[in-house]
Amino acid sequence: MADKAFPYSDKVMEHFLNPRNMGEIEDADAIGDVGNPACGDMMRLYLKIENDIIVDAKFKTFGCGAAIASSSMLTELLKGKSLDEAREISNQAVVEALDGLPPVKIHCSVMAEEALAKALENYYANLKKKRN
Repeated sequence: MADKAFPYSDKVMEHFLNPRNMGEIEDADAIGDVGNPACGDMMRLYLKIENDIIVDAKFKTFGCGAAIASSSMLTELLKGKSLDEAREISNQAVVEALDGLPPVKIHCSVMAEEALAKALENYYANLKKKRN
């Protein structure tokens, strides 16, 4: 973790300055939208799923550097994971993968976890509709 004058880890800065998987998936199998009214951050997560494996993940985030870094890291953690493995990804896993976040920015990793939960909820709801 960086010093108090600059509280972000190198990994957070790298994912903020060079975010991975930013954009959208036109034919996404799942979309998760979340927002944090306290700070104004918003995140949309797109997932492409084949045979219960997340083959692609992209995001669009409006927010601070920590929100963008959390979104970017989440997509990196998701790619190649089964849906069961994806369900296990918590905000703490995002924080650890980023080498930490300042306490006042933990809500950004929580937003990433919530976007994932919403996307998975959306995926299963769409599956159910297709079966009916």
